[in-house]
Amino acid sequence: MNRRVVLTGMGVVAPGGTGTKAFWELITSGRTATRPISLFDASPFRSRIAAECDFDPALHGLTHKETRRMDRAAQFAAVATDEAVADAGLEFHRTDPTRVGVTVGSAVGCTTSLEREYTAVSDGGRDWLVDHTYAVPHLYDHLVPSSMAAEVAWRVRAEGPASVVSTGCTSGLDAVAHARGLILEGSADVMVAGATDAPISPITLACFDAIKATTPRNDDPEHASRPFDATRNGFVLGEGSAMFVLEEYEHAVRRGARPYAEITGFASRCNAFHMTGLRPDGKEMAEAIRRALAEAGACPADIDYVNAHGSGTKQNDRHETAAFKAALGEHAYAVPVSSIKSMVGHSLGAIGAIEIAACALALRHGVVPPTANLHEPDPECDLDYVPLRARHRALDRVLTVGSGFGGFQSAMVLAAPEERAS
Repeated sequence: MNRRVVLTGMGVVAPGGTGTKAFWELITSGRTATRPISLFDASPFRSRIAAECDFDPALHGLTHKETRRMDRAAQFAAVATDEAVADAGLEFHRTDPTRVGVTVGSAVGCTTSLEREYTAVSDGGRDWLVDHTYAVPHLYDHLVPSSMAAEVAWRVRAEGPASVVSTGCTSGLDAVAHARGLILEGSADVMVAGATDAPISPITLACFDAIKATTPRNDDPEHASRPFDATRNGFVLGEGSAMFVLEEYEHAVRRGARPYAEITGFASRCNAFHMTGLRPDGKEMAEAIRRALAEAGACPADIDYVNAHGSGTKQNDRHETAAFKAALGEHAYAVPVSSIKSMVGHSLGAIGAIEIAACALALRHGVVPPTANLHEPDPECDLDYVPLRARHRALDRVLTVGSGFGGFQSAMVLAAPEERAS
């Protein structure tokens, strides 16, 4: 039996508004959710802006006990999961729990809580020998990233495979791909999968300040994230989560589900080159794209939209442009390409899943989100990067890619269910 995997439910917590509807409205309007950091005093740092989520856990259904137990990233995942489950209309209590699994991607885990608790037990970093009695009783949950997958599994009563995928900024793509693989191999019929990160914290800012990866354009946060623009000078940190219900195709058909998309191809490569550096020719990303297209049974001309990694750093945007040209040939100049990081920032491990949500919604609505703040195109980035305004276009297949520190390069192809059925 040739198994297929479709996406039947999604939930999104993103800058600019919680929920899939608010997320889609933001990224199709071309508005940005970047602003000065309000979660803590960022004045000592080089880059003091971010795309924060306006998130109230109680407003979105979390109890006081859940909020106390879970890190901010885990809270995002829980709320996104609840929306995805409701959206899918799948009654998990009527489903064999051993055939339901969970995969959560995250680059930095429970960073917010770990930093907060270290500050407490070390008296603001003064004490080398810390006093553990000042820590919260849930510190172990914050230390072990698997706690996030456990939280999601408990919510849906999943007793099948459960895991965390942490591959830097490709974690979201890779986590969803891993979940798909488990369904394809027959280990599960349903997977709740996605990614979450809440990295806006002093330790994260300090790390990116040190390598000058984030933009210092603090005087104009709304226009600071500008992928593929000649004046770009670094990415804007973000946060958020996207979670999905993935189902084996026949399982979804039997219950009358209306899928957003089918995941038809995926591939991942590593450049084995440098922790943060990228080769300008984009060879490894191009290879990942080719392999994903081959698995999807698609040629470059079949791709109707490319969701770019588009971080807004000088080297990434050049590297990615070269990869698209190498993998897609002449079609690279004809297909629209855009980066939603221009609007919601770069939420590290979560962004790949959030971008999958953007692709699935683009397929359903026939709209290509724009690249905000693209006023002066870089001559080295000479493709159609959909500047400033969304574009209506019939979409059958879309490609989304990710690039992560450590040299990770991932590519995924999603197809409209109607296109695959024809």
